Amino acid sequence: MNHILSITINVCLGLNIFLAIFVIFRERRDISSTWGWLLVLFFIPLLGFVLYLTFGQNLRREKLFQWDDQKKIGLKEMITEQAIELKENTYSFRNISVKQHFDLIYMHLTNNGALLSENNDVTIFTDGKEKFKNLIQDIREAERFIHMQYYIIKNDNLGKEVIAELTKKAKEGVKVRVLYDELGSRGLKKKAFAELREAGGEVEVFFPSKFHLINLRMNYRNHRKLVIIDGNVGYVGGFNVGDEYLGHNPKFGYWRDTHLRLTGSAVYAMQIRFILDWNQASHRHDIAYNPSLFPPRKVDGDVGVQIVTSGPDSEWEQIKLGYIKLIMSAKKSILIQTPYFIPDASLLDALRTACLTGKDVKIMIPNKPDHMFVYWATLSNIGELLKTGAKVYIYENGFIHAKMIIIDEEVSSVGTANIDVRSFRLNFEVNAFIYNCKVSKQLAQAFTDDIKFCHRLTLMEYSKRSYFIRFKESISRLLSPIL
Repeated sequence: MNHILSITINVCLGLNIFLAIFVIFRERRDISSTWGWLLVLFFIPLLGFVLYLTFGQNLRREKLFQWDDQKKIGLKEMITEQAIELKENTYSFRNISVKQHFDLIYMHLTNNGALLSENNDVTIFTDGKEKFKNLIQDIREAERFIHMQYYIIKNDNLGKEVIAELTKKAKEGVKVRVLYDELGSRGLKKKAFAELREAGGEVEVFFPSKFHLINLRMNYRNHRKLVIIDGNVGYVGGFNVGDEYLGHNPKFGYWRDTHLRLTGSAVYAMQIRFILDWNQASHRHDIAYNPSLFPPRKVDGDVGVQIVTSGPDSEWEQIKLGYIKLIMSAKKSILIQTPYFIPDASLLDALRTACLTGKDVKIMIPNKPDHMFVYWATLSNIGELLKTGAKVYIYENGFIHAKMIIIDEEVSSVGTANIDVRSFRLNFEVNAFIYNCKVSKQLAQAFTDDIKFCHRLTLMEYSKRSYFIRFKESISRLLSPIL
């Protein structure tokens, strides 16, 4: 018996060493992350490797998104041409103020394929009722196709209303495609889309479970929220589809978020992102090039926009790098709204530097958690910035879910990416980087209006927190990479 037990232990130890070597040589990630997983393997033998397969896979090796038809619309040629013109200083900016952000634009273009367009019009929504009122109206006016992608779709009153409107359009002959994330929309049954499918609509799930209750990719969530209608109108931002986003959840109360409605050439980039995500989810690659997907554009406005995406399959944490570049370029002010504030060391150092060099840094976070550990980790990081002079506002009028950053009231970013490790490394995200003083001032005004419903957290108040809260902050901070 002892002999068998000894052999079993030795085999497990040998296998665990082999698995550790596998992790070391397979991964080319942050060193601290690799050490973290090695500790998990050695403290929780074998089970630790199951956890690694579920939560630690590196998707950067996988070519998840492929669409050869991009060549037909000349996308790669446009990216190359615009990059050369920017590099050689021959690009003709419609607005000279956009040129001031040349470095950021060039970085997004060359590393993310985010074309700059300057013929866009942007409408800002900070209220869910107003956003969905406009979205439903645009759905009703659709003539050719509706492409909709949300992290969360709930089968409640709002969810049923949106699906019913999509079903009506499908019956009219409009091509309707809906994509949602399985984990985000857990509880959503396929039968919720039965009538839509019968009417000719199509529905796909991102990273579905291959086996019931088992999903080795559950840690990688498609957090994007996109709607593209007829190739003319696009929506991007923080609102999902559900009654709580209209303020009907007693736990959260009023839901404060930020969403954008865009027209102009930026909609092309949103369309491409949807097509890539859809083709990956469908495995049929059934959206091929069609000129109707990219109708000729007129000049809708004068707003400069880049649609920037990131995900665990990307070589760079592109949206995070964009945030850092924005922060380091600030001359006067930095305004941030985020439901979660769990930056990595690089972003935290950028904000520290901004504070220490006299920039007016203001950060707004919720007063209540929708994820408890995330809330305490947020407070821990907020404390670090309070020490350097940042002004922190706790939103008291419900729950603030906006993902927004504004620099000097000149350039801004709104989208789906939170300021946390999950959004930067694990989630598939999309943000609009906006180069326009008028839009940025409107967003800044929304921030100022929100301050009326906030309590300002001071360093003195923060330093008086109890030892129990400090303990919860410390534990949550350790867990922050996988929250």
